[in-house]
Amino acid sequence: MTLDTSTRYLGLELRSPLVASASPLTAKPEAAALLEASGAGAIVLPSLFEEEIRAEELGLDAALEQGTNQFAEALDYFPAMPELIDAGERYLANLANVRARISVPLIASLNATSEGGWVRYARLLADAGADAIELNVYHLAADPRLSPADVEEADLNIIAAVRAAVDVPLAVKLSPHYTALASFAARVVAAGANGLVLFNRFYQPDLDLDTFDVIANHELSRPADARQALRWIGILRAQLGPDVSLAATSGVWSGTDALKLIAVGADVAMTTSALLQHGPAYLGTMNAELRAWLIEHEYESVRQLCGSASAASVPNPSAFERANYMRNLRSWSSPPVLES
Repeated sequence: MTLDTSTRYLGLELRSPLVASASPLTAKPEAAALLEASGAGAIVLPSLFEEEIRAEELGLDAALEQGTNQFAEALDYFPAMPELIDAGERYLANLANVRARISVPLIASLNATSEGGWVRYARLLADAGADAIELNVYHLAADPRLSPADVEEADLNIIAAVRAAVDVPLAVKLSPHYTALASFAARVVAAGANGLVLFNRFYQPDLDLDTFDVIANHELSRPADARQALRWIGILRAQLGPDVSLAATSGVWSGTDALKLIAVGADVAMTTSALLQHGPAYLGTMNAELRAWLIEHEYESVRQLCGSASAASVPNPSAFERANYMRNLRSWSSPPVLES
């Protein structure tokens, strides 16, 4: 039997549903080539951050203006400098370098802070050769003056503005924390998104008790982290229909992890932590696991499996919602209490 592992994501034909998501690996042309050789269906570059570009610009302005208020001659003197390349230009150059090393679809990721920034950099990414753009909507709604409607409307305006500015496919990487996620997901699609990536993984801060400094604490995902995406993809696949692309990310450590997400409706499963832990070649192991399971269970293609266990397909759709919650509570078995 010939097994077809291809899938369609954001209108792009992928040879495998396993996608190497944004990480330090995907930023390196040589690592990207290894990921392709190991069977990646597509590769997502790390995010271009508007904040990083602005910080560099402000730092340069401050350096050039230093002393101009103290020395009159400084007003007419600027030292000869080589051509300066900012973070945005470095990102675009690296995108071109990665693009030159691989033939699978290359997805650029963008995280901006202003509507003008989102539009400007999305155009640059599209012009530089990105096959699609992932809008990484990564922010905390921490301002008490903003209502849920305010936050959602701002995000929808950004998506609509980027959609109007570029022709390449758009995915929107969402957080799970919107007030009414199903409704908002439908509105994101209506604003112009071709697909959704579920979910953005917020890195939580830690506290140094000796200095009281808030510090970064980066931890790799665990397979259990995929369950939130599994639930919502199962629900949204039934609601949004087959024409909207759905990607799962976080917690994909094996081919069988990916298969569960595909079964509930994911077109692709994105992995980062497993590749950081085991290296780019591990993607080949994951692809082998995926293929072996499909052959053993007599599937002819990945597309045959996709969505077969979504809320629209399973006998008890409420298992994705509250019934699952109650069943888990009732199934808990406490250890026996030993008498002293």
